[in-house]
Amino acid sequence: MAGVTYKDAGVDLDAAERSLTAIKRLVAETHGPRVLKDVGLFAAFFDGHFPELKKPVLTASVDGVGTKLKIAFATNRHDTVGQDLVNHCVNDIMTSGSRPLFFLDYFATGHLEPDVVEAVVWGLAKACKENDCALVGGETAEMPDMYPPGEYDLAGTIVGIVDREAIVDGSRIQAGDVLVGLPSTGLHTNGYSLARKVLFEIGGLSVDSKPEGLDGTLGEELLKIHRSYKRAIEVALQVGGVVGISHITGGGIVGNTRRLLPEGLALRIAWGAWPEPPIFGLIRSIGQVPESEMRQTFNLGIGLIFVVRREWAEALRKALEASGEPSYVVGEVVRAS
Repeated sequence: MAGVTYKDAGVDLDAAERSLTAIKRLVAETHGPRVLKDVGLFAAFFDGHFPELKKPVLTASVDGVGTKLKIAFATNRHDTVGQDLVNHCVNDIMTSGSRPLFFLDYFATGHLEPDVVEAVVWGLAKACKENDCALVGGETAEMPDMYPPGEYDLAGTIVGIVDREAIVDGSRIQAGDVLVGLPSTGLHTNGYSLARKVLFEIGGLSVDSKPEGLDGTLGEELLKIHRSYKRAIEVALQVGGVVGISHITGGGIVGNTRRLLPEGLALRIAWGAWPEPPIFGLIRSIGQVPESEMRQTFNLGIGLIFVVRREWAEALRKALEASGEPSYVVGEVVRAS
């Protein structure tokens, strides 16, 4: 009788090796001259010499895609969630004025399917290239009994850099500053647990449903890619007058932007001053979700907010428009009552 192997226990090392071979090309396409070694060693190597910066400061963030992955499983489409992850992380670090340098991912599943892994990494690589960010490595873990068949988890870490003198942290925000918002593509990567409960459990819809008002199936709507705001942030920082940048994720417009405010200040949001994507109205209607809950859970159509000096707001909006980026005045900073 043959002895028990690792494969008998549910871990297929050959499948892992096939996956690595398939994704090496995708990963290499994101590398520039600062990446000093190919994928495959125990660590990644990135040139840390930044002579153009007086006082370089590293920035970092880690995040996941959340239960949006459930939509990827239901539609059997896996090429978008990697883009969601990279773009989310890029937006997070760029709120500080940073630029992204490199990204690492973590992919964990119960049974490794090389085609699925390759599709996910294809999305990661695509977004890294679009954001001028190197995909320098990651971890692919096969853990039997940890995940249901056909499911996986995905997370990532990004590292960026900013000159200490150029850090944007909200500390200079004052009453009278204007909030300039940029549109989202939909839910981005937040609020999916509530959205799925309302749309699928209460509403009885499926990923193949085509509710009125949407421009495709519900699955396509819910898989719309979390936008990267990298180009818009670069434009805004060149214009000047930006004293805070808020990435609208879990917690909504108020919850995220309020984090930037110095003590004694508050937000006055001009609700309804921008077009709201139809998906939010669908969730609100089917679930009879209170407006306070909608505002706390979802971005409601605004994915990023610049806090800008009032005298610079119009110049900022014109520059954004010239770059092809629509914007909306979504409120202002006021003294707390």
